[in-house]
Amino acid sequence: MIGKLLGNRYEILEQLGGGGMAKVYKGRDTILNRLVTIKLLRSEYTSDEDFVRRFRREAQSVASLSHPNIVSIYDVGQEKDMHYLVMEYVDGEDLRSIIKREGPLDPERAVRMARQVCDALDHAHENNIVHRDVKPHNILITRTGRAKLTDFGIAREASAATVTATDTIIGSVHYLSPEQARGELAGPKSDIYSLGIVLYEMLTGSVPFTGDSPISIALKHIQSNPEPMTRRKPGIPADLERVVMRALHKDPDRRFKSAREMSFQLEEALDGDDHDTTRIIAVERDDMQTLKISDQYTQGRRRKPARRLSAAGWTVTVLLLGLIVGGVVYGYYRFVNVPEVKVPMVVGKPLEEARQILAEKGLGIKVKEQYHATEREGIVIAQDYGPNDPPVKINRVITLTVSKGADMAAVPNLVKQSIINARVKLAEAGFELEEPPGEVYSSEVEKGYVVRQQPPAYSQAPRGSKVILTVSKGPEPADKRVPDLRGLTVDQARVKLSEQKLELDRDVLYKPSTEYLGGQIMSQFPGPGEQVTEGTAVRVTVSNGPGPSVKEAIVTIQIPNDGKNHVVKIMVTDVRGTNPAYVRNHNPGDRVQETVRYWGRANIKVYIDEKEVKEQTLD
Repeated sequence: MIGKLLGNRYEILEQLGGGGMAKVYKGRDTILNRLVTIKLLRSEYTSDEDFVRRFRREAQSVASLSHPNIVSIYDVGQEKDMHYLVMEYVDGEDLRSIIKREGPLDPERAVRMARQVCDALDHAHENNIVHRDVKPHNILITRTGRAKLTDFGIAREASAATVTATDTIIGSVHYLSPEQARGELAGPKSDIYSLGIVLYEMLTGSVPFTGDSPISIALKHIQSNPEPMTRRKPGIPADLERVVMRALHKDPDRRFKSAREMSFQLEEALDGDDHDTTRIIAVERDDMQTLKISDQYTQGRRRKPARRLSAAGWTVTVLLLGLIVGGVVYGYYRFVNVPEVKVPMVVGKPLEEARQILAEKGLGIKVKEQYHATEREGIVIAQDYGPNDPPVKINRVITLTVSKGADMAAVPNLVKQSIINARVKLAEAGFELEEPPGEVYSSEVEKGYVVRQQPPAYSQAPRGSKVILTVSKGPEPADKRVPDLRGLTVDQARVKLSEQKLELDRDVLYKPSTEYLGGQIMSQFPGPGEQVTEGTAVRVTVSNGPGPSVKEAIVTIQIPNDGKNHVVKIMVTDVRGTNPAYVRNHNPGDRVQETVRYWGRANIKVYIDEKEVKEQTLD
């Protein structure tokens, strides 16, 4: 590629590096004679609809931004099957190389870089652009220390309808926000979280979360808290650590409201630790001078006399003027005064049919191909100009995008994976999750884990299509018999229900009762003995008094005169439950007469030496 000229203008000088989807070259704009950076989409992705779309999105996103801390895009083009971007050339190196070479950076230097990135993000967010891939690799540092944010290749407009909760998770997993790891909407506060990770790495020399796989790292972003920075690098100002930890909060609402607020807090964090520091801020200026040649100089020079044209000169002049006039007339009728036609709609038609329809209108075509998840091969899926646009002149070339069919890929095995892991695996493989997942009872698969999937694991499916998951709700609840709760307190009922894996309904009803004491359950639904499924909530009605009146009964007992001592026990069962009213040891032949109190209806039993000798029910 070295020495190649793109678009008859941009000469490739040397390769600077490359990422997963593109190679980056240093180039020269031969017209403006200035150095530029050229990003060239890798050849293996030029036929991939998704990669080309992301590649072009960078130009569309950054084209609307103009900021000294954002790398400018000058041009975008295509040469045969090569897609390229032409960007501002930054004389410096990326932040990742600086951290790798120097280790932890001085807090003041790290904050200065981070605040410049904050300014860049604030400008992008004001224009509804979310970067979604803030990391040291995408932050360039010039030789004068200016930070410039680049690589908006996966940026999206914050209001774009295509950004959904199930959108593919993109970006380096070490700098991924928790909401992105869960497959949720990435907003401006996602960029703040990623910048917090970058600042953590600048100050400590390492990222907060590492793991054996991208999934394990993504889960740490969701579940784990970062280790305090001062444990890894003592001496970091406490106020600065608090700013970083706030940016890394799991809840987006607990982070900074904006990148501008984060920048202000970073400045305050340093000022709070050193009020006496004197800072010198360099101001960049471009001094331009205009040189004029004085009239005295031109007047002082000797003027040559004008020459008169000869006859031959006049002939040549007339011929040239004739050619010019003829060219203008030809150009007018060839390119200006040309009939106009409306471009017909050919999307959804086979390529040859579309070619014929456009040819009948006097229009030419240019064909490009890309994968499509649903449209079969050879069908037109897009056109750059259509019937809703103004008429065009005949001979206009219309670019048609033709389907290459589905881009097939292997579906990952998601069975017995947690729904979070399944979402991450699908995103990595290029698929989407059908929302919401189905649920079934399963005695073999833990609750919240995948029971089955469609399409099956390892089968081929179009990349970008949706996978249907069925998630376990745990074992199917067993049938339980409702215990009798009447006469119990609410706390006693709750314990008794939990023993049967049942619940007490939170909605407790209170009513007056002369049958049950205040605080006792007087009725329930479902009723005692009914069959219900495990986890069912039982609703109860509780008495708030006054309850039954107290009554008395006289119990007379004759102790056998058999020469032995005997134990006498009187048991009373009423609204209070079953309780002993009298227990005592007696001599043989004694006569016992005891007054017993009870509430409402009662059952009284008399025992001698644990043997029942008398039972009576009293109203």
